[in-house]
Amino acid sequence: MDHRLDYPATGRNRDAILDVLRAHLPDRGLVLEVASGSGQHHVHFARNLPDLVFQPTDIEEPARRSIAAWQEHEGLTNVRAPLALDVLEPWPIQRADVLMCINMIHISPWRCTEALLSGAGRTLEDGGVLFLYGPYRIGGELVPSNARFDQSLRSRDPEWGVRDLERIVELAGAAGLGYVDTVAMPANNHSVVFQKRAQKM
Repeated sequence: MDHRLDYPATGRNRDAILDVLRAHLPDRGLVLEVASGSGQHHVHFARNLPDLVFQPTDIEEPARRSIAAWQEHEGLTNVRAPLALDVLEPWPIQRADVLMCINMIHISPWRCTEALLSGAGRTLEDGGVLFLYGPYRIGGELVPSNARFDQSLRSRDPEWGVRDLERIVELAGAAGLGYVDTVAMPANNHSVVFQKRAQKM
């Protein structure tokens, strides 16, 4: 049985995301991906960024099966076996050079975003990069398509919804992560990049 999940949106946005990663990620190091989903994103990135090592994770077992199946299908040597990671529980990995999270923040309760950012602050090495991708409310405003999407999310679960980018930047700062850049992406999404500030001795 082929356990690979196939999400068409991944094929539409993966190259645009890759361009941002190339501009901001280190040449070498460990990339921890939180909420890897099907696994399609990181296998594409791993194929194109062969000097980086990718550690995929997901809370859901079907997703982890898909991740493993995509890794086997692609034959990549710079992708580790998937780990179970719930941002609200102790994390199974303590150190990384990059933390990447794509399309999780708006489909989880706000406390998961808080845990993600505090976890990034604990896990990233000094100078490490946090990369987020998804729809955001910017300056309190939503474009019409994202406003409709936000209503749809909240109708499915009142704890879900498109988040305020400024609030995310504030929480990231409290976790020791300095804001670097926001990049407009296809379908009214944005890539947001932070960097771990060096700890004062």
